[in-house]
Amino acid sequence: MNAALIASESLGKFSREGFDAFVARRIDPIWLTEKRRSVWETFDAMDWPNPRDENWMRSDLRGFKLDKFTPVDETLTLEPTAAPVRLRDGVDMGGDISSVNGLVISQSLDPELAAKGVVFCSLSKACRDHAELVKKHLHSLIDSAADRFAALEAAMWSDGVFLYVPRNVVVEKPLHLHSAMVDGGIDLAHTLVVLEEGAQATVLTECSSEVEQGSGFHCGGVELILGARSNLRFVSLQDWGQKVWAFAHQKASVGQDATIQWTVAAMGSRFAQVDQQVELVAPGASSYVNGVMFTRDRQHLTYNTIQRHCSQHCTSDFLYKSVLQDRSRTVWRGMIKVDEGADKTDGYQRNDNLMLSDHARADSIPGLEIKADDVRCTHGSTSGRVDEELIFYAQTRGFTRHEAVLMIVTGFFQQIFDRITIESVREALGAAIARQVRQVD
Repeated sequence: MNAALIASESLGKFSREGFDAFVARRIDPIWLTEKRRSVWETFDAMDWPNPRDENWMRSDLRGFKLDKFTPVDETLTLEPTAAPVRLRDGVDMGGDISSVNGLVISQSLDPELAAKGVVFCSLSKACRDHAELVKKHLHSLIDSAADRFAALEAAMWSDGVFLYVPRNVVVEKPLHLHSAMVDGGIDLAHTLVVLEEGAQATVLTECSSEVEQGSGFHCGGVELILGARSNLRFVSLQDWGQKVWAFAHQKASVGQDATIQWTVAAMGSRFAQVDQQVELVAPGASSYVNGVMFTRDRQHLTYNTIQRHCSQHCTSDFLYKSVLQDRSRTVWRGMIKVDEGADKTDGYQRNDNLMLSDHARADSIPGLEIKADDVRCTHGSTSGRVDEELIFYAQTRGFTRHEAVLMIVTGFFQQIFDRITIESVREALGAAIARQVRQVD
């Protein structure tokens, strides 16, 4: 039903004519233009996600109308917005990039890092100035034919960020990226991170809308490529306006003895669906993913996660926690996949949900798909209401009901906070969660 409803709508400026105009305005290299045109044919030939597909059967897209939005005109000069920035306060950054509606408006990088060969800049600029590096990796992980949103992003991404850290270079200071959206805006941005062998970096990314109740459309991609023995700490805070439709594909490839620590926090948007995947492609690779979701009103957040073990002696640990208010809904569908021959795998996944309202709903679907013999894979899930006895006990100690609920929620997320090694991120997430908590009926 979803597909039929959406397919009946005119695509407006996301039509072939709109795409041709988009490509004509840009100054992309020939290889990129050809790539865009090829993927556009894929997009044009595809239908919207089928509600009978496992990843989409719990998603209601009937309110989404693509023709309400207009592709970004990159010839416009955009100014900074008042969209909140939460991860930058008090942190000495090694580089900083800001974008509005998917277009980079400012970028900086410590000259000492640039002298070491680090590249941190607009993805559009990188496609022109570092073509060989970008061409090799761009959309090498995300399948542009995965669904129609993936194809749209691959064909019409407007800008984004490219980070390249050469072999054995350690970036001590975090690198920061903020993506802002104006009310009714659109963000089709792509993030590409490449760490060569032995490289290390910390990347803090966040997105927010200029208006808390603002509308908009985000369709993005994140690709993280880790060479052997590299180490990446990647933080993503999603705080779009409460009427934003958000779709994203995010994927990491982790090399031999490399480690990724990936922290995800999703607070905003009306509807968000994210496909997140980590592939451990060589022996000794490790991934640790911490996810926080906090919903209110009628928000709907979906995370489909896959931790895929392609080689031996790899470790993956996914922990997602959700707190739901009002009539909001979360869907978490996690899968551990172990390929044939990926012995000595150690995989773990867990999803816990705390509901602050009788009308909230959390769907939790953990899964295992194992084709090797010598592995240890475990998963778990819990869902429940806030404990009224705990609230009562706190109130007898002089706390208000709101303060009591806030303490319980903070305690619920403490396991996640303990796994986050960056103090500023812990503080920013704690403050963001505190702002979300309402009185419990």
